[in-house]
Amino acid sequence: MTDAGKTSESSTYDVVVIGAGPVGENVADRVRAAGLSAAVVESELVGGECSYWACMPSKALLRPVVARADARRVPGLSEAVQGPLDTGAVLAHRDEKTSQWKDDGQVAWLDSVGADVYRGTGRITGPRAVTVTAPDGTEHRLTARHAVAVCTGTRAVVPALPGIEEARPWTSREATSAKEAPARLVIVGGGVVGVEMATVWQALGSEVTLLIRGGGLLPKMEPFAGELIADALTEAGARIRTGVSVTAVHRPAPDAPVTVELDDGDRVEADEILFATGRAPRTDDLGLETIGLEPGSWLTVDDSCRVEGTDWLYAVGDANHRALLTHQGKYQARIAGAAIAARAGETPLDTAPWGAHAATADHAAVPQVVFTDPEAASVGLTLAEAERAGHRVRAVDYDLASVAGSGLYADGYRGRARMIVDLDREILLGVTFVGPGIGELLHSATIAVAGEVPIDRLWHAVPAYPTISEVWLRLLETFRG
Repeated sequence: MTDAGKTSESSTYDVVVIGAGPVGENVADRVRAAGLSAAVVESELVGGECSYWACMPSKALLRPVVARADARRVPGLSEAVQGPLDTGAVLAHRDEKTSQWKDDGQVAWLDSVGADVYRGTGRITGPRAVTVTAPDGTEHRLTARHAVAVCTGTRAVVPALPGIEEARPWTSREATSAKEAPARLVIVGGGVVGVEMATVWQALGSEVTLLIRGGGLLPKMEPFAGELIADALTEAGARIRTGVSVTAVHRPAPDAPVTVELDDGDRVEADEILFATGRAPRTDDLGLETIGLEPGSWLTVDDSCRVEGTDWLYAVGDANHRALLTHQGKYQARIAGAAIAARAGETPLDTAPWGAHAATADHAAVPQVVFTDPEAASVGLTLAEAERAGHRVRAVDYDLASVAGSGLYADGYRGRARMIVDLDREILLGVTFVGPGIGELLHSATIAVAGEVPIDRLWHAVPAYPTISEVWLRLLETFRG
């Protein structure tokens, strides 16, 4: 018995994974495939943020919005889809895709790969040691022979503003799980969460106001991406205010509207306010202080995702701050799992760029799709990033509306493509597409960037006619002149 009078048990595994989101699940899968035993600790739902409050619910909400927008641009179909969306049906579809916020299926999958699941809060208590405190207070001490993998992800950051607690603001979790559309919604932040949720709730009947501290939307992408999306949101009825900051919020009663005070002296009133203002690592209650690391910090790792200064601790996914995207975290999990298994078997590692144990794509080829109308998709470096890195580059732009496939896809098509060419090696360092239906174009760009495919070889990759992907030929023609 522990001092608190609760039962305490001990178990030993080859690998202990803290966090059972997609990243933790994939680490467990990879080490199990290599023959190592694995325990997975989860304090909430197995499947993590992506499955219940991020990727899956947001895209389930966005899909009917974008499909209707596409249909409205098709002759012969547009008149049939002019009415409002069925909000109840959209939300029910969202609930289905989140498995009604139940994780039975995800638990069954972990069971199928032979990983043991521990429900509760996992804290590191020393080298290779993790204590799990279950909801009933029972403690289970886990020891890892080879590795502990921190896969705890991130949480939404809400600024410490006057009145913030009484205002009960939404974060991404409330925005993706809300049971009805608020009449008026203020969104603070112009990143991916901000623009995607503005797209959803505007289409479901909310009057949306976006408040942005900077000069435009999607500041981490090429400037034209945010400009085209801002135009579309404005045309849909949303209001966008740039160069403003929130100084205070007021909600005098739980069922009262929220008043938002701005630094220019103006006020905005809404029924709900969403703060989409960044993420912080969920490492504050992880026990990092017991091994000489700072609680609440991002964990710095090498390309095998092993935490610097240790030979047993790994940080995989958002917690290492390399690329805060589910698919990139799963990629890291595959790399880290292979590295853990290799080190356990005392097998030499291949940590050279693009090697089996190096997450090189985190630096050179991170893909992302923003599922707005129009969609925005990018991989690799923007022009500004490439220039800051000292590359000798040329940006090649093309109007997507000039491609035959775009005109067939939608009347009045608006979009743009850009590729960043490394002039010294004549390979692509980055590609950005913005326009309806371009999300599925991105993997071809990812292959070109990650594979460092020479421009001369891309010339022989013939796009089918008439598809939007013919933009590849037009970009190459523009580059060659």
